[in-house]
Amino acid sequence: MQFHRSNTDFFVPDGIDQAAALARTTHLCICAHQDDIEIMAYHGVAECFGRADKWFTGVVSSDGAGSPRAGIYANYTDEQMKQVRVVEQRKAAFVGDYACQIQLGYATSEVKNARETGLVEDLTEILRAGRPEYVYVHNLADRHDTHVAAALRAIAAMRGLAGEWRPKKVYGCEVWRALDWLQDEDKVALGVSARSNIAAALVGVFDSQVSGGKRYDLATAGRRLANATYLASHGTDQESALSLAMDLTPLIEDPKAPIGAYALAYVDRLRGDIEKRLAAMGAV
Repeated sequence: MQFHRSNTDFFVPDGIDQAAALARTTHLCICAHQDDIEIMAYHGVAECFGRADKWFTGVVSSDGAGSPRAGIYANYTDEQMKQVRVVEQRKAAFVGDYACQIQLGYATSEVKNARETGLVEDLTEILRAGRPEYVYVHNLADRHDTHVAAALRAIAAMRGLAGEWRPKKVYGCEVWRALDWLQDEDKVALGVSARSNIAAALVGVFDSQVSGGKRYDLATAGRRLANATYLASHGTDQESALSLAMDLTPLIEDPKAPIGAYALAYVDRLRGDIEKRLAAMGAV
């Protein structure tokens, strides 16, 4: 495959041909940064781990240059950090038994630029070659601009596919905004209880982030546990860990549907629920 950036890194953990590795993909994550995959899309990794009929592929849009750093990484330049993060993402792909790991190497400014067509074209080629059934992207209410931008580029690519080439389901996942505020009927609860050892290892392998000042390993495990415990107030837990997601499939099925209105409708339903509950208690 030909990508727009010369620094694109295409890694196949089991060493088979790149085209064959990508073609076996059933679950695909498109994200902004190295380690986002392991935080937001472990459901896909777990679904495919050790399976011959299901395979997970990760795609990272940006080059990782702007990440915070401390400890032994405190004096690393952006170029050095980019190299470290590429290697760490490869390690995660090996631990998670991914079909392949593609790091497209765009600058953050390019990911956020709606007029940058290269990223959408690269994603389109990956989607066509992989034809995944399930796609994980950032949720539209995420509070990290680059995450939202990466989701929008992914949606644009999927909308450009012919109907039969589109995935069955597209999930908008948690990283920089949890989704426990969604109405129960709006929540997609993704079970991530399986192989907690692999789940922990996948986030923990990003030492430049964890020992560099961000305990994503602990925070991610804590969020998943909290999601499972607080999912239902009057029911026992069916999973020990859950990731929550928005169902973004309707935005792919109807390419003309306004993305902003679709996202804000979730907020409107939350507002309506709060208003109704307070009114019932005489507070409105």
